Amino acid sequence: MDKKKGYFLIIPAIVIMCIFTLYPLIDGIRVSFTDKSMLRTEYSYTSFDNYRKVFTDPIFWISLRNSVKLTVIVVILQLIFGLIIAWAMTQEVPGMSIYKSIIMASWVIPVAATVTIFKFMAQPDVGFINIILKNIGLGNLVKYWFGDPKTAFSFIVILHLWRNIPFYGITFFAAMQTIPTSLYEAAEIDGANAIQNFWYVTLPGIKNMIIIMVTIHILWTFNNFDFIYLATGGGPINRTDVLPVYVYRQSWVNYAAGYGASIGTIMLIILSVYMIIYLVTQEKGENLR
Repeated sequence: MDKKKGYFLIIPAIVIMCIFTLYPLIDGIRVSFTDKSMLRTEYSYTSFDNYRKVFTDPIFWISLRNSVKLTVIVVILQLIFGLIIAWAMTQEVPGMSIYKSIIMASWVIPVAATVTIFKFMAQPDVGFINIILKNIGLGNLVKYWFGDPKTAFSFIVILHLWRNIPFYGITFFAAMQTIPTSLYEAAEIDGANAIQNFWYVTLPGIKNMIIIMVTIHILWTFNNFDFIYLATGGGPINRTDVLPVYVYRQSWVNYAAGYGASIGTIMLIILSVYMIIYLVTQEKGENLR
């Protein structure tokens, strides 16, 4: 009876997921095999023509490379700095309680506001960054940092780091609180120093949380649209183009819904392969314990 009641209670959630997740997913894959346009109602099935076009599209490969590069760089740096901040918060230093109370400010600020702040700071005339450069005698470096092909991508990375590192820090800090103090005491008796404590006690103790955070942010960063769309729109000259922005541009600027859907489907395949590898690796790890 309890089992039937449980199934009955989850039926509404299953129905909602099917309507708002499963159906759009399947329909998107279907549309990827058509020449559907946002400017007309009639369309025809074109087999794999969209996919053949994608694999010969140079902007697709630029966007894919940028997506992978952004994901790898951002996730690695967020992990490193997040661990450093989490470790710092475990130390008894003056002002740490105040820092803990304000650390999440950058994460709770809306993305649109964050991008606006950074774009204003990067302005060539009134931007904070360029004012500092002028005042220290580096006026020759003044530029619009999001508009320079050499620096735009780096500033996108900084946007991600500024927003997400505190979230990593707080999450890892919370995970560190669950590690028994007896482990640190035993390590101290064995003569372990601070670095050895961190490497052999802290990291193994928060390993599962690290895996979860890295996995979530790989998926999130690879799919991220708002940061780049609001900051650069994929420019200048495609230097910050990523797959989500390219899908949007094909579907809603060029009105090529079928072609945009085919790029989205390729993104789905890439992330599905990653998740399969992750799950298989996790299962093997569980079996070895």
